[in-house]
Amino acid sequence: LSLSQLSQLLFAAQGVTGSLYGHPLRSVPSAGALYPFEIYLIVNNVQGLSQGIYHYAVRDHALELLRAGDFRSQITNAGLKQDMLGEANVTFVLSAIFDRTCHKYGERGFRYVYIEAGHISQNICLQAVSLGLGSVSVGAFLDNKVNQLIDLDGHKESAIYLHAVGTL
Repeated sequence: LSLSQLSQLLFAAQGVTGSLYGHPLRSVPSAGALYPFEIYLIVNNVQGLSQGIYHYAVRDHALELLRAGDFRSQITNAGLKQDMLGEANVTFVLSAIFDRTCHKYGERGFRYVYIEAGHISQNICLQAVSLGLGSVSVGAFLDNKVNQLIDLDGHKESAIYLHAVGTL
């Protein structure tokens, strides 16, 4: 996977597309433009990037290395032995900080968060297809193991969805 392709995928997932009253807007709809999602990457094979776990810094359209290393077996095990998670060039981990939405919408905010996960994953899938890449969304995984891998607390912020992308 090229760095340019990864950049396109990240922009499709959460890229800043403009602003309204000084508040940045992103490439996916979000209830109240509150954007509860963070994106982490398990990078396995991306030109110009070391293997490791990265965080997508949306405002800077940049990656922050959190931990270097080979995490293919950990993400595969956390993903109930779904091999494509470890074989993909990159696996997106979509995590939600629920309070960003729930503080405004109460319990209904949880629904909005999960709907937004679908919007993000759909954009990743559509961008992958346009780049000639394969992709698959994964909802079946062990929450605690993915949260531990990324170093999320599982309460204030928790992994919601995985999305593996790779060359065909």
